[in-house]
Amino acid sequence: MKEKTKLIRISEVIERTGFCRAWIYRLIKNNSFPAPVKTGERSIAFIESEVDQWIEEKIFYSRNQAA
Repeated sequence: MKEKTKLIRISEVIERTGFCRAWIYRLIKNNSFPAPVKTGERSIAFIESEVDQWIEEKIFYSRNQAA
């Protein structure tokens, strides 16, 4: 069965990553963070699974760097 896609707001992304809003937008601009989805005329959200995957990749690469 396919997992349901869940959208999360920037406040939850900030909480999960520990980054400030400006830094998240800088990472997005540099194609280093999942881009948000436009959900309305003046609103966006992030795909939860993409954010989770980004976090997991950061942990993996951090823990598996050559010493």
